[in-house]
Amino acid sequence: MGTIPASVVENYEHYFPMERNGRLWLSLHVRSRAKSASSPPIYTEGDAVSGRVELHFDRPEKIKGITITMQGGTTAVGQEEILFLNTTQPIWSPDPNKGKAGERLEGNRAFPFKFILPKEVTMSLAKNRAATFKLPPNFSERASPSYIDYKLVVNVKRGMFQANVTVSHNFAFIPLTSPPPPSTLRQMAYRTGSGLIGPDRDRDGWKVVGPAKLAGTLFNVRRTSVECELAIATPLAFPLRSPIPLFLTLRSVDQQALDILSNPTAVRVFLVRSLANGSDAVDDTAVRRSNNFFTESAGQAVFWPSSRNVNSRTLQGELEVKHGVKPSFVFPRLSIRYTIDLLPFVAPGFQLDKMTNEDPTLLSEPITICTTHTPGVVPRSYMPPGYEQPVGGGDYNRSMGMLENGNQRFIHHGR
Repeated sequence: MGTIPASVVENYEHYFPMERNGRLWLSLHVRSRAKSASSPPIYTEGDAVSGRVELHFDRPEKIKGITITMQGGTTAVGQEEILFLNTTQPIWSPDPNKGKAGERLEGNRAFPFKFILPKEVTMSLAKNRAATFKLPPNFSERASPSYIDYKLVVNVKRGMFQANVTVSHNFAFIPLTSPPPPSTLRQMAYRTGSGLIGPDRDRDGWKVVGPAKLAGTLFNVRRTSVECELAIATPLAFPLRSPIPLFLTLRSVDQQALDILSNPTAVRVFLVRSLANGSDAVDDTAVRRSNNFFTESAGQAVFWPSSRNVNSRTLQGELEVKHGVKPSFVFPRLSIRYTIDLLPFVAPGFQLDKMTNEDPTLLSEPITICTTHTPGVVPRSYMPPGYEQPVGGGDYNRSMGMLENGNQRFIHHGR
């Protein structure tokens, strides 16, 4: 997976005023990539976070120092914030010859500042280990047990018997990551608008997962079994606002079972987001518990008929990665990962045998969600007219046999 170089930061200037006694006293001005005032300041790795702090005095005041701090931190509900980014710049200091009492400032004063966002930070882990991680995106959701914040903090240290003034404002950080290029044949299909070549002829362009065996009963009378394979386009990394190409192949000597299960409405394939928080968040092999691991659907695939043979049926499909999906990231205390999961088919007349474990997932494959497209590659949709992407995350919770949010014991963190 590649990282796209940061481009020049846009020159939109955000303005954050603070009043005292009904008059403007301090204002923070920052430039960012954001396009409007309705958005917080937005940056990516390597960007300059620059601007100025202005103070507006209606009478001379003793000031002992002014600093600005750029911070990034992770917080779990009920716990102290852990800072992974904490850089302070003094932007004004009094003349040391005037003693420790400070120096009087008056009128309108402006103090510039500039930070450079690092690409990586080093974090302490368990057992006295340390590791380097890419900066994570800011993260805060209504039901989340953990969140990630970035902010600028201005501190004005005032004279004796005067309360110091601290003002903070959040900003957004978006890592710029892109997938490696797809196979040559898939790139050619995107450029020419021709149909996608499936895994039977483009072996470099697909990861075939499975097979999974579906054993069950037809119409409460006859035993049957079907094998299914799910092919996912490679590399297994996909940008936001793009379709994930899929093929699903069913095989059986029972043609009636094939016809029932190959109905596109019977197929349940989901993009599943898992959120891990706590000390094991960076460990892919850690045992997941209900209080530190939460899954939800980030989208459901749509399928349509592709080909049929005597003992097989093939469906082509797409799973749209919607604009609001959070990118993948692994970071201490909070990580987001994604899988594409095939859940049991829902088809009238077919009753799948009871699963031997609590997890009903038939097939699962980890993937990565990136923030930008591969340079020079523009994915396209092949969904035929008359088909629509399911609204929201689809019927994942119903397919998993649980009420929505039924396993999410969260406390809302509000701002």
